[in-house]
Amino acid sequence: MRKRGVLVISHGSREQAWVELVDHAIHQLPLRGDLPVAASFLEIVEGRLIQNGIDLLESQGVTDILAIPLFVSTGSTHVNEIAYALGVIDAPSFESDLAPFRVHANVTYGSPIEQGPYVAQMVWDKAKAVSRNPAEEALVLIGHGSSHDGFRQRWEQGLAGLAEQVRAISGLAAADFALLRPDSVRAKVEYWQKERGMQVIAAPLFLSEGYFIREVIPKRLEGLSYSYSGRSLLPHPLLTVWIQEQIQDWLKVE
Repeated sequence: MRKRGVLVISHGSREQAWVELVDHAIHQLPLRGDLPVAASFLEIVEGRLIQNGIDLLESQGVTDILAIPLFVSTGSTHVNEIAYALGVIDAPSFESDLAPFRVHANVTYGSPIEQGPYVAQMVWDKAKAVSRNPAEEALVLIGHGSSHDGFRQRWEQGLAGLAEQVRAISGLAAADFALLRPDSVRAKVEYWQKERGMQVIAAPLFLSEGYFIREVIPKRLEGLSYSYSGRSLLPHPLLTVWIQEQIQDWLKVE
């Protein structure tokens, strides 16, 4: 007899508050009482790594797992290497040291966050706190990016689409994106300020708050005049809705 379960995978952090934000979003899922759901982490969070999550679900008799990669871009190398380690693809698209997991269940690999109406609304809900006059402002959406060819292009495509979605719902004059890797953050903010004469809102695109939001981005923009929300996607109720919809779509498939 088949039994379904959900494995939600995020990166992990040494900061307990980071982990708690992810846990809180998952704990709000209304389906948790009806099917097993495990939150796991790629690294750092000992006892709650991906293998621990697989083992926990399989110990409950789960034969079919939906693995949801809670990362903000298909351009994340982690999304690719986790797919390989779960047996979803035959090989990673780059040299990875992530070993295959021990998994007996059938695995369906879900989608990362990337873009869409829920994501755009989350981004704008965080950024609008520092907006003064959207019609005269440009939002620069800042993501981690990748130095790997192919992955970088996926970051760019996803962020470009998301930036346009945010512009469409916000009334902003313009929306653009920048990457930390390869670094285009300062150049993009200066472009909208100096060449286009606009007020800039710098909006980080990270799942949970931590080192990149608090330290890396402000340091890259040091000395410039800009508005900065300094807010991650979490906490936000729409992330739970996004996870829920992915689960519901999977449950409909026989």
